[in-house]
Amino acid sequence: MVLIAGCGGQQASPSVKQSRAIAAENIELKKQLEQQSREIETLKAQHSEQIKKQADLLETCRQEKETWKNKAQQNIRDQVKGVLDAVMEDNTRLREENKELKTQIEQLQKEAEQNKDPNK
Repeated sequence: MVLIAGCGGQQASPSVKQSRAIAAENIELKKQLEQQSREIETLKAQHSEQIKKQADLLETCRQEKETWKNKAQQNIRDQVKGVLDAVMEDNTRLREENKELKTQIEQLQKEAEQNKDPNK
C-alpha cells in the first residue's frame, strides 16, 4: 500500500504544478485581454473622433463650395447685367441718332424738292 500511496502522491504533484501553471497562464491571458480591450476602446474613440473631424471638414467644404458657386453666379449676373446695360445704352443712343438722321434726311429731301421747284 505504501508503494501505491507513494505513486499516487507523485502523480498529484505534477497535476498541482500543471494546475498552477494553467492558472498563472489564465491570469496572464486575462491581463492581456484586458489590455487589448482597453486598446480597442482607445482606438474606437480615436476613430470616432477622426470620423467627426472628417464630417466637420466635409461640411465646411460643402459650405465653401456653395459660397463659391453663389459668388460665381453673382459674378456672371453682374457681367451679363453690365453687358446688357451697355447694349441698352447703345441701343438708346442709336435710336436717338436714327431719329436725328431721319429728321435730317426729311429736311434735306424738303430742301431738295424746293430747289427743284423754285415756285414753291
